[in-house]
Amino acid sequence: MTDEDESTETDISTRSVHAGQERPDESTGARAPPLHQTTSYVFEDADRAADLYALDAEDHIYSRMSNPTVETLEERLASLEGGTGAVATASGMAALDAATLVLAETGDNVVCSTDTYGGTTAYLSKTAARRGIEARFVDTLDYDAYAEAIDDDTAYVHVETIGNPSLVTPDFERVADVAHDRGVPLVVDNTFATPYLCRPLERGADVVWNSTTKWLHGSGTTVGGVLVEDGDFPWGEHGYEEVAGDNPAYHDTDFSRDFPDAPFTAAVRYRSLRSLGDQQSPFDAWQTLQGLESFPLRMDRHCENAAIVAEYLADHDDVAWVTYPGLADHETHDEASEYLDGGYGGMIAFGLDGGDAEPSDRGSDSRGGYEAGKAFCENVELASFLANIGDAKTLVIHPASTTHGQLSPEEQRQAGVTTDLVRLSVGIEDPADILADIERGIESAT
Repeated sequence: MTDEDESTETDISTRSVHAGQERPDESTGARAPPLHQTTSYVFEDADRAADLYALDAEDHIYSRMSNPTVETLEERLASLEGGTGAVATASGMAALDAATLVLAETGDNVVCSTDTYGGTTAYLSKTAARRGIEARFVDTLDYDAYAEAIDDDTAYVHVETIGNPSLVTPDFERVADVAHDRGVPLVVDNTFATPYLCRPLERGADVVWNSTTKWLHGSGTTVGGVLVEDGDFPWGEHGYEEVAGDNPAYHDTDFSRDFPDAPFTAAVRYRSLRSLGDQQSPFDAWQTLQGLESFPLRMDRHCENAAIVAEYLADHDDVAWVTYPGLADHETHDEASEYLDGGYGGMIAFGLDGGDAEPSDRGSDSRGGYEAGKAFCENVELASFLANIGDAKTLVIHPASTTHGQLSPEEQRQAGVTTDLVRLSVGIEDPADILADIERGIESAT
């Protein structure tokens, strides 16, 4: 558990290094976080074991639910996000699934913005649907549409801080007001912004999730995810039986009563992790803790380099269009300036003219732009053509043929994915070297 006041006492750069482990290890004096690579923990006696399993006492039982190393990571991430509790999971998608298991049941629906990662869209529309949960997609910036889509069976509203890959930033406070007026929590994917640029829990969100695989870890070696809550949503007033009320899986347990500071966190830990087995491993948590120590430094460089690259692409004759929240002509530049503090992130989207094809406007279905986008990804050398973002290295991909390829053309358009779109995750290399590589890719593609 993290004291919410503590999360604002020191700078994020300090908390990225110290939160969750302010002192050396008590048993050894080790300053680095210890790696507790263990599955289970010895009980003092039978009564203690019974109390732990009944949740009448808090301690580690089995590493599917909690582990000391993972707990350090959870406390650090809760501090960075300004939350009261966190649960680390095996991946970002595992975090979304763990949240959905607790919040939604057969017959419910989830209202989700269209400017959303293709994996999230596919999960809600194809996987959650198999459990009888309906996905309702609304235009990210159409705030009346959220209100119209929410009904008595809505489990939660979902948006992204910076849409993947459209890079649209919604007005969180406005969406939160719409959701809360109808007794529904707002869940925000903060992966693209990270808590370095935005803390959605302070702007109306009730639950935040991240793929820690990306900027939080930053080296492209370790998959992970996290859920963080703010502890304030009145779950009991709005019928969330897994979080508030007698829990069906635990006799005489009410998470909102027994874990008042972070009831959603407790529900996810003891219901989702225990049943689904989607917890983060101790080794992966230990690895992510190492990455977090340099996280603020990397974010500074990611944002600085991305701004340089965006300006370069915007002035390039062979580039048809560029999307970057830091550019004044971006459709949500004002919202991004309001909600992002310290930069506009490390992501850029752009389209190429496509050689012999007519120059494509953003939103077109130019086959020339489609082929040019693929060719660009194939011909860069410094940048890596792969399915990841947020690495220290510059990364590139063509979403229409890869990450969003499982979506229909209409779903792709709704998600802001045009056929010519190239998604560029700008790394921390020297910006001159990044620009030289981009120029090589453009020359080869066009």
